[in-house]
Amino acid sequence: MPRLTPLALPAYVVAVTHLGGRAAFALGDGSVHLGHAADDVRAVQVHDGGILAAVAAPDGKSLITAGDDGRVMATDAEGATQLLFEKKGKWIDQLACGPQGAVAFASGRMAWVRLADGQVVEFPHEKAVGGVAFLPKGLRLATATVDKAILHWVTAKGAPAELGWKGAHTGITVSPDGRFLVTTMQEMALHGWRIEDGKHMRMTGYPAKVKSVSWSPKGRWLATAGANAAILWPFSAKDGPMGKPPLQLGPYPKLATQVACHPTEEVVAIGYQDGMVLAVRFGDQAEVAMRHPSGEPVSALAWSPDGMTLAIGTESGAAGLVDIGAA
Repeated sequence: MPRLTPLALPAYVVAVTHLGGRAAFALGDGSVHLGHAADDVRAVQVHDGGILAAVAAPDGKSLITAGDDGRVMATDAEGATQLLFEKKGKWIDQLACGPQGAVAFASGRMAWVRLADGQVVEFPHEKAVGGVAFLPKGLRLATATVDKAILHWVTAKGAPAELGWKGAHTGITVSPDGRFLVTTMQEMALHGWRIEDGKHMRMTGYPAKVKSVSWSPKGRWLATAGANAAILWPFSAKDGPMGKPPLQLGPYPKLATQVACHPTEEVVAIGYQDGMVLAVRFGDQAEVAMRHPSGEPVSALAWSPDGMTLAIGTESGAAGLVDIGAA
């Protein structure tokens, strides 16, 4: 049976990942907490202010964070930090890691990409940037903004490609195979495009805004929060989810606030508005409780690379590590 080790952290958990066998929690007070047991948590003050966004580097060796101090920082499993970028006076609230050591971030109407050699490339926008993501192959940046998503070449020459759809696009993700681009919207919906030809995909019916998405290991499904269950859209066919019903996993009286697909199995962890966390298998919809309700919304979820540990964070700082291989 899964065993939960509770952790009491001092602030809102913005994001969580795993570095070198340790969970890494990025908090709203600007600190990163590293550990794998309640009595083995190291706190590192990384930002002079709050952390607004955090993602794991693709190599799993560092946590990249962006904050309201205008800094982008890297923190490794031992707590060593490195300044990657600084723009004083800016709130950097969008962040993504990509191929070849590239890191993308955005504030207001400007997006930047920092290359592995330290060079920084700017991408000005007409309206505020709502999200950044990299395509999995090549060095190409996708950004979400008002009325469109934009695909930019980072180092190669070529005009950006625009994918239009009316409305404010507040987040962006690209399928692991690079075929589909999906945005979350200010309205309670997702919008998608097939990248090769710009074909539209409309995903609606949510009772709340979608603020968490996660691709299944091979990109066959896109799991989303924002409803009283995890909504999983099928993306294995050429036309993605068009004409196909989504899976609805883990139905529950409270809204799902976070989703995280298992790294190897067709299983999704779902965090809810009251602190409940379920793990649900796609095929037979079997459920296992990973954490029971505690009153505060789940704000972060992340599986370890081997899929044996689930890290959980909440808005109050109550956190935990679930060992699914525990006897």
